[in-house]
Amino acid sequence: MWSGAFWYGSAEQAPSIGFTGEMYPMLKFVRLMLVLTMWLGLAASAQAEPVDERILLTFIPNVQFAPFYVGIEDGYFAEAGFNVSLEHLQEPEVLDLVAVGQAKFGIVSGEQVILARSRGRDVVYVFEWFQQYPVGLVYSSALDLSDLANLQGMAIGIPGRFGASYSGLTTLLGSAGLSEADIDLREIGFNAPEVFCLGAIDAAIVYVNNEPLQIRNLVADGDCGAVSDVEVITVASQVDLVSNGLIVSRAYVDEDPDTVARMVSGLTGALRSVIDNPAGAYIASLKHVDSLPAEEALLNALESAAEEQIAFLESDPDRADIARSRRQLASDLGERFDRATLTQLNVLLNTIELWDAEVIGFSDLSSWEAMRDTLDSMGFLDDGAGRLQDAFTNRFVAGSDG
Repeated sequence: MWSGAFWYGSAEQAPSIGFTGEMYPMLKFVRLMLVLTMWLGLAASAQAEPVDERILLTFIPNVQFAPFYVGIEDGYFAEAGFNVSLEHLQEPEVLDLVAVGQAKFGIVSGEQVILARSRGRDVVYVFEWFQQYPVGLVYSSALDLSDLANLQGMAIGIPGRFGASYSGLTTLLGSAGLSEADIDLREIGFNAPEVFCLGAIDAAIVYVNNEPLQIRNLVADGDCGAVSDVEVITVASQVDLVSNGLIVSRAYVDEDPDTVARMVSGLTGALRSVIDNPAGAYIASLKHVDSLPAEEALLNALESAAEEQIAFLESDPDRADIARSRRQLASDLGERFDRATLTQLNVLLNTIELWDAEVIGFSDLSSWEAMRDTLDSMGFLDDGAGRLQDAFTNRFVAGSDG
């Protein structure tokens, strides 16, 4: 067979381009030298010091960024050849810096990728971090919302008419044949638990991994009026929308696909580690998130749980078994610690459910189409979104067909 300019086979099998029996020893020598050169190059690469690289994130340091902390603390990024630092910016800043090449890697939502590309920013989404859209509607279990059409006329709180919350609301309303004009939409900032429990709204658009948990804590403490429990309708249960993931510029994908592949590989390993061993991930996050509870008893319990999980993983459990182990961790710790102590760990466990998938990192065209349709219905795509197939790629995702 051919490999570059060399034929790997016998002299008799070689194409008729002048090879002779007398030349075969030389061919074997060249082949040997090629293999040695390849292995020396790999060895040199493996021994090279990791290069400094930053990843731009949004929001603030939070346990929800555990895969990046694990990637740093447990060496996944270093094994991929990077000494990673993290920087938190606003989403538009992340997009702009990556698009113009002032940063190589950033985390943004899929909707922002579509919007940016419609405005001439040639960024490419190379790894879908959140496999489920993290937004949903929280409401008192006393309400009947088995049919979303029952939202008509209700007061619905939302952080504002922007971002994932607004896209999520628009999608939920559209799935019920409603529009914004059919509800009493109230902009409340990121204060849904407090405003909801004051009774100022009937329901709220929230991030499903943490705000319903906060509301349930208020309910348990008797601080949520007449509400005895809440229900959540997730956007993901109605429509599959593309969510947060890793972006690079198109120019960089074309210029250095190997580096992109190595970064995706490092992030994949770190994300899988968090999904498989959340107790260990929480411990790794402590160096990066000052506000995480870290009392000695909790740390001792988490360290023991992390060690037990490592032993459990050596038995090669399947995905369902690992999910059960996470639920067992929550149950075991819930018997020993109060809600406040465990809130951030539970946020992590809830968020893992949004990340976990058979093939992590994989992005589906249909979810991009659904997001484009949502943005179009909101009037945000006057000039169109261009070819969605150019907005993302799965070529770097392990286990996908590219």
